[in-house]
Amino acid sequence: MANIKKIEGKTGVSYKITVTMGRTKTGKQIRHYQTFTPPPGMSERKAQKEAEKLAIKFEEELRMGFQPDNKITFAEYAAYFLEIRRKNGLKRSTCARYEGLLVRINAAIGGMKLVDLRPQHLNLFYQNLQEKGVIRRPETGRAKPRFQQILQRDKISQEKLSRLSGVASSTIRRARNGETIRWEKIQLLANALQCPADELFEAQDCSESRLSPKTVLEHHRLIRTILAWAEREMLVPYNAASKATPPKATRTIVNTFQPEEITAILQALENEPIKWRTLVHLMIVTGCRRGEIMGLKWEHVDLEQGILCICETLLASDVGVYTDTPKTTDSRRYINIPRETVQLLREYHTEQESWREAVGDRWANTGYVFTRDTGEPMHPDSISGWLIAFSERHGLRHINPHAFRHAMASILIYSGTDILSISKRLGHTTTNTTLNFYGHLLQKADAQSAECIANVLLRPYGKSDNEK
Repeated sequence: MANIKKIEGKTGVSYKITVTMGRTKTGKQIRHYQTFTPPPGMSERKAQKEAEKLAIKFEEELRMGFQPDNKITFAEYAAYFLEIRRKNGLKRSTCARYEGLLVRINAAIGGMKLVDLRPQHLNLFYQNLQEKGVIRRPETGRAKPRFQQILQRDKISQEKLSRLSGVASSTIRRARNGETIRWEKIQLLANALQCPADELFEAQDCSESRLSPKTVLEHHRLIRTILAWAEREMLVPYNAASKATPPKATRTIVNTFQPEEITAILQALENEPIKWRTLVHLMIVTGCRRGEIMGLKWEHVDLEQGILCICETLLASDVGVYTDTPKTTDSRRYINIPRETVQLLREYHTEQESWREAVGDRWANTGYVFTRDTGEPMHPDSISGWLIAFSERHGLRHINPHAFRHAMASILIYSGTDILSISKRLGHTTTNTTLNFYGHLLQKADAQSAECIANVLLRPYGKSDNEK
């Protein structure tokens, strides 16, 4: 039976509910507690009845196996959740992202008890995330003269600093040219140079910055996932996040290239080193993600059959680059490549062999297709940096590596390739993912198909409405 005790204190009246269920091995009774504090204005009689209802519900939940821990906080449970997921094989990149999101989450609700969390607490948190000034730390910075002075004084080359810090050489070049770079990279450079970041770089003003709805949704999804674990472990009666109202993220139109732009890029590549010509060419024809291209090894390349096995991805962290499995299980896939690409890969392989002979024993036999001149793996960020400089040299618009992926998908859609084949080539888990990204292109392609059918079957002599 549940026991209800009325407690009168300086702050008001509350009711302590105690349910005794079973005994420990030593014979000590096991007691569970819950406290009910009536809202202001509630009569004593009504408060007593409400406490009795809660006591009955509390006892029923305990009999069903629900055992709320009234002491554990959200931050404590989040740490437990993350440790379990890490032991179960959570990707390092995902783990790092979760840890980054938990900084703001724990600052807002980390001290609250799991059982006290309500949807309104989360809704208020989501609103606060969208206010100006929520981004308290700088996101980007610009190099001060001190940065160049230290490099010159200590005779540190761009390549050496890249090795010491794990930051791509192209990012360091942009910093030396006075361009802004991300603050995470600045911290890595400052650590390598053993100098405070604010002495080397000037932080960009972030007082007017606010988080996008998409980023707020990422916070919401992580909270919902953590509370879902707590609900399965019967620590909370329901998932408060599932009843909250996060902002809706506006779907953005993917950035892609028109066929004539791809042609211009391919023509400009003819004057570039064969490594970069091959790398960009491969991104265009395969639609692979940046890390998938950088993680490609020669043992995964079948030049006789013209097939690539996408089974590894190269990622970057604070301690350098590392190899991981692709984004999802379905991202592990085989991709056919055209004979022109096969020929280019053969030429590049011959060139890479000449590097190996020139370096001799200093060659790092990593097996990667795209490497530095010493055989060491390239930093994934180096692609973005090189493409920025490449587009500027040839008067092309800004090139985002992921835009090649979108371009390949759009070309396949307009050429009439079925959605399942496109989805498999892109490595999407389901065709729904492909439809969500490229639904607007599919609608346009379908409209063209409707016009084609009408011109052939419904309009005399194949004439369109404009020609009648």
